[in-house]
Amino acid sequence: MAERLAFLTGHLAKVRLDRLLAGLGETEFAWEIIDIGVKVAALMSEDIIKRRLTLTGGADRVILPGRYRGDIEHLSNHFGVPFVRGPDEIADLPAFLGRAGEPPDLSRHDMRIFAEIVDAPMLSVEALVARARTLAAAGADVIDLGCLPETPFPSLEEAVIELKAQGFLVSVDSASTDELSIGARAGADYLLSLDENTLQLAFDHKAVPVLIPSTPGDLDSLGRAIEAAQKAGVAFIADPVLDPIHFGFAASLGRFVEARRRWPDVELLMGTGNLTELTDADSSGVTAVLAGLCSELQIRNVLAVHVSPHTLRTIEEHDIARRILFAARNDGALPRSYHPGLLQVHDRKPFTASTGDIDALAAEVRDTNFRIMTAEDGIHVFNGKGHAVATDAFELFAGLGVEADGAHAFYLGAELMKAEIAWRLGKRYVQDEPLAWGVAAPAPETDRTRLAEAGHTLRAKKER
Repeated sequence: MAERLAFLTGHLAKVRLDRLLAGLGETEFAWEIIDIGVKVAALMSEDIIKRRLTLTGGADRVILPGRYRGDIEHLSNHFGVPFVRGPDEIADLPAFLGRAGEPPDLSRHDMRIFAEIVDAPMLSVEALVARARTLAAAGADVIDLGCLPETPFPSLEEAVIELKAQGFLVSVDSASTDELSIGARAGADYLLSLDENTLQLAFDHKAVPVLIPSTPGDLDSLGRAIEAAQKAGVAFIADPVLDPIHFGFAASLGRFVEARRRWPDVELLMGTGNLTELTDADSSGVTAVLAGLCSELQIRNVLAVHVSPHTLRTIEEHDIARRILFAARNDGALPRSYHPGLLQVHDRKPFTASTGDIDALAAEVRDTNFRIMTAEDGIHVFNGKGHAVATDAFELFAGLGVEADGAHAFYLGAELMKAEIAWRLGKRYVQDEPLAWGVAAPAPETDRTRLAEAGHTLRAKKER
């Protein structure tokens, strides 16, 4: 039997919710909408739900509005049915429900992230450990110590030993066989990068070598290194090497495709920094495309690096990209509607309500508190006294009548400017909440079991 979902909502959202669910067409779940008897769904409380809700349709799960403030475990225990908190906006329900009524599972992936510390020789061991902790928290699986040409790294051995003692997987990345030997003896897990001429180093240590062509672009030399490693029974990873745009990029893509054709079962690695670092484009989009290539070619190792300020969140971007691509590949689906982490500048659904929806809501409002929303036609500001629309926040201020209320004027100015930025970029705006920038600038976690604190204006008034 199909799972039956019950959606709790309020008066104002019921029509929109019904229209959206009906628009899904045939689904793998049955559904019903229950109006809990409050105007705004987010205002329903645990007590109201317990007093007013009667589950007569045999619901298997109850979906609460995302902004519900309360303990859902209490409700689940009280009704004997699982309660879950849905998305904040009705427009996001299709993505939340996924393909079988469940949110997408992004807990899994099959890609190992090597995060390179490019200036490792210049840092103390304590600083390297601190950097490693930051990278691991962002999603890195292996801490890569990048050695610099003609730059001494006297603390290399100590750094590897200490990082291993702290529980990190460690790789040493150097063109010097002496440094690679030091790293391997100290217990490094991986060595980057060996070729057919230096592969002997891997035979003397337990570290897994990452193999590259001895001559740039020469897959045959990479093949000879692979064959030698296989003959010796040495585990390895092969890297055909991704080149920057206008310096062999297209040909290097072909090498990865050809490498997978020649060696269908060999572990491959792609270093993404030559694209993310050396292209003046938001790195999230570049990473998404490269992660897609890795997903199709079953490249399960990537080397990511942050040097340029515009790649500040590159490890986080690689982490969410590998999860999105894994889920989409398993679903046999396009990588859409899984997670907004890589949608940093624009949103797929910037407007949570149509102009008609906002007009209907504005007609219901009777108090003097200002509501701010955005739609395709611009920024909407309304309360019980009126409703104005503009594409320039400055055009709205004169009609608000808050010239004598500094705190209120400051609050509205800040919110309206935020709304204008969102409208111009095609981003989602929600009053009293920060704009969402994906993993580029993670928003602070909110406690959904408690009511939100007083807003800017109310706090200002209390402090006067």
